[in-house]
Amino acid sequence: MTSSLTEHTAVEGTRTRTRYIKRVLAGIFLLNVAVSLAKFFYGLVTNSASMQADGIHSLFDAAGSAVGFVGTVLASRPADSNHPYGHAKFETFASVVLGILLLAAAYKVGYDAVLALFAQHSEVQVTPLSFVIMLVTLCVNVGATVYERRAGRRVASEILAADAAHTLSDVFVTVGVIIGLALVWLGFPLADSVTALVVSAIILYTAFTVFRQAFGTFSDTARIPAAAIAQLVCEHAGVDQCHCIRTRGVPSEVYADFHMLVNPQMSVRDAHDLAKKVECDLLSAYPMLVDVTIHIEPNTEEERRVFDKS
Repeated sequence: MTSSLTEHTAVEGTRTRTRYIKRVLAGIFLLNVAVSLAKFFYGLVTNSASMQADGIHSLFDAAGSAVGFVGTVLASRPADSNHPYGHAKFETFASVVLGILLLAAAYKVGYDAVLALFAQHSEVQVTPLSFVIMLVTLCVNVGATVYERRAGRRVASEILAADAAHTLSDVFVTVGVIIGLALVWLGFPLADSVTALVVSAIILYTAFTVFRQAFGTFSDTARIPAAAIAQLVCEHAGVDQCHCIRTRGVPSEVYADFHMLVNPQMSVRDAHDLAKKVECDLLSAYPMLVDVTIHIEPNTEEERRVFDKS
């Protein structure tokens, strides 16, 4: 038998979550634009290549937030005949795009650093205002990262988690630029390029974590431990065994199905009522569940053999 949340509750929950994610992404987008313009244009004024590069990297962050916004809108569309499980994976697709943007940013930062090292010269011009601008933008990015990461955990959003990782990469870049500027100020002109290479490696690792999370969704990685579900299900009087447990989906929308063995003499009505209670308890214990499919099976020797195999 198949049972699920009421349609109205599911739709309202999705709409509320989508509005929240869009508000967060819109705010982060505006912050990234402001930060990128400040760094880029002051970099032009002072002929600072590192500040210009950091400004360009911040523009990647803004683009990432825009991509995430579009992905969230697509993911919030309700299920239809062609997509009976909904469109939630569009959010995962958007996170992959953000991962690609991270790779592009890592390439840009690393490539420029290598060119500067081979040329054995640096055109960075350091002024006190350079440090002021970089420190202010650093504080903005740190605050944005913390806020977005918490928001992502609150609603189990892959796109917010990926965008937070993207913003965090900008924090690393900014820290690297500040360290490089300080060392240039102290008389080490190539320090900026060396620091940029380290930052590039950090960005690559951030991209790897984003791709790893997306791969978990695309490969239908189990979202809830099977043993935990079996324990909860078997606590109900009338349930003899539980096996063939499967879960999949995005972190915020998980689908579960399993076989539940009951007394062969149990009536269809009693089995239905038992399954309904099991479903309600699962939904209460795991809020990320949006659909539970329960296969009622008679507790026979044949079914128990299936249990032993699973």
